[in-house]
Amino acid sequence: MRVHIATDHAGFELKQFLVEQLTAAGHEVIDHGAPTLEPEDDYPRWVIPCALACVAAGERGIVLGDSGNGEQIAANKVPGCRAALAYSPETARLAREHNDAHVIGIGARMHTPEAAWEIVQEFLRADFSGAERHVRRLAQVAAFEQKGAIVP
Repeated sequence: MRVHIATDHAGFELKQFLVEQLTAAGHEVIDHGAPTLEPEDDYPRWVIPCALACVAAGERGIVLGDSGNGEQIAANKVPGCRAALAYSPETARLAREHNDAHVIGIGARMHTPEAAWEIVQEFLRADFSGAERHVRRLAQVAAFEQKGAIVP
């Protein structure tokens, strides 16, 4: 599977670890940056291109930061992107099964590298359930995004 990843300074070391793990597991990793550790860099510069690529290609992505909140919010500003903050393997799985998430945000300072890897693996293993209720809800979100109104 092709997996996109992006971070600012707060998640730089975790990104390096996850890229190694993903590559060893046979995934093709597209690293959107940051390419070097820059203590004052800003996450939107890296996260938004990652989310754009995931939506355009229908692929999955991981965005990392201090808590993962800002990165997840930034990814959700990309039209059509569904990004979820994943703080456990279960939330990562449900992001896929219920929300068909393209991207997960992970707080690099909230998890050990090993725990973050477990979250990532669960996200990559899970598939969208396609259950009617989830399809209906995602259609409502998409309608609001496109038309500014919730359509039942």
